[in-house]
Amino acid sequence: MAGSSPASRVQEEPDNDRLASFGYRQELSRVLSFFDNFSIAFSYLSPMVGIYSLFVLGAGAGGPRYLWLMPIVVAGMLLVALVFGELGSHYPMAGALYQYGKYSVGPAYGWWVGWIYGIALLVTVASVDTGVVPYIADLINQWFGATLDPTSHSTILIVTVLMILLQTILNTVGAKVLGRVARIGVYVETIGTFGVAIALGIVGFHHGFGFLFETRGAEVAASNSLQVDFGGNWWTGAALVAVLAHVYIFYGFEAAGDVAEETVDASRQVPRAMRSALLYGGIASFVLVAGLLLATPSDAKGYTAATSFAGGIPLILSQLPQWLQDFFLVMVIIAFFSCGTAVQGAGARLAFSYSRDGALPGSNWMRRISPRFHTPSNALIVGALVPVLFTLLVNINPSKDVHILWFVFPQGINALTALVSFGVSGIYLSFLMTVIGSMIARARGWQPEGTFRLARWAWPVSFVAAGYLALMLINILVPTGLSSPRGALFNLDWITLVVLLAIVLVGAVYFLLARPDRRLGAHMSTNTQPTDTNQDSPH
Repeated sequence: MAGSSPASRVQEEPDNDRLASFGYRQELSRVLSFFDNFSIAFSYLSPMVGIYSLFVLGAGAGGPRYLWLMPIVVAGMLLVALVFGELGSHYPMAGALYQYGKYSVGPAYGWWVGWIYGIALLVTVASVDTGVVPYIADLINQWFGATLDPTSHSTILIVTVLMILLQTILNTVGAKVLGRVARIGVYVETIGTFGVAIALGIVGFHHGFGFLFETRGAEVAASNSLQVDFGGNWWTGAALVAVLAHVYIFYGFEAAGDVAEETVDASRQVPRAMRSALLYGGIASFVLVAGLLLATPSDAKGYTAATSFAGGIPLILSQLPQWLQDFFLVMVIIAFFSCGTAVQGAGARLAFSYSRDGALPGSNWMRRISPRFHTPSNALIVGALVPVLFTLLVNINPSKDVHILWFVFPQGINALTALVSFGVSGIYLSFLMTVIGSMIARARGWQPEGTFRLARWAWPVSFVAAGYLALMLINILVPTGLSSPRGALFNLDWITLVVLLAIVLVGAVYFLLARPDRRLGAHMSTNTQPTDTNQDSPH
């Protein structure tokens, strides 16, 4: 590669040879180090974005004890990361989950994994970039005496478009820039998680450590901060909802695989980056949530306000000096921006990977690489336009319940919220399909050839990972009525499941009409590794 040092070119040769063995030539710039790769994965996972968005759901639904549900989620996802690490080491290609499914089971299976995962990524970009609007509006209003309304549709659209435009420019000018933005995200996340906890501790916690094991009556409607009723059951009621505040955070580590073709020594570094992003994200999240909980007011009224939508994290941070509140507010905004940039970058690599296989409409245009920056510039345009279109859904906000077939779209909920509710279910479904795909490949005799291998632990790790994903997917999707805590707080009864089915239906229409799997099969049959004897067998 032009401009590379002799040493780096020597490092790149095995990566490029591995890529060539799957029938692809090196088109993207292989410039990302391990820390860059880790940073992209960590910025997508983003503890700050997740916790600032979901703290009230977790603490309000489950009380302080919800903190201890976090290790369960991190442990489950760590098993998934181990499976993905083995696949990423063997298939170090852009598109990650799509490629893993394609080679593990077959072209059609891989296409469906990528379709569900890709839509979820685009939804996530819109979710993250609209989610930062209240923080930006608050900062502008404080500093400049403005009166921006963060709930105004025009404010949401303008801020989101500006965010996406800047993210697209940075993603287009080079993978190295993406890596640098992600590095800033890591530093900011570190300050914004450990720093907030330390600052609150210095000002003075209002509870002892034992408080973190209490439920504060969250299982009973009369004392639940969100006024939902779990019938007196914490483990079989409140915990099943509160755990989703963690479930909605701990993914994104797979982005390390999406940029594998731009990472030096990808077969070795990608698995390390996945595990490191998840573990560091778990530690940072635990510290921040613990600090926030211990800093909640000690009186019942103050605690309820701090763990409800009426107050939340801003109320807890109001104990800090104003200048420090403003500083952490800036950190939050940067974390959201870095997260959105990383997600958009991952989505563009998936679209590029799809398109060079001819698996999407407009593939010839979308697969083009910027001759100057060696980035998938056209795919990035798609990764900008689609989230902007999703953002327009905030304008659809019914003033009364809308009855559609057998389900109800509730009043006061905009259509983007309904689409965002699909995001995590789509991620978990594509993850589950990928883990199952690796098990199918192994049963057919697939032998991992990457530098990271699970060896004799492969089957138990895969089984438990698949079980975890399946249980959490059911927990996310199961309709329980709009008056139930689950339906009232996050999945809107049938809405999340219906949106998922609608996206699958749209994919099915295109799949049946265009049959992209045939083009994928043609590529695989003419570009197999020397050890392959059958295009349908795992590589």
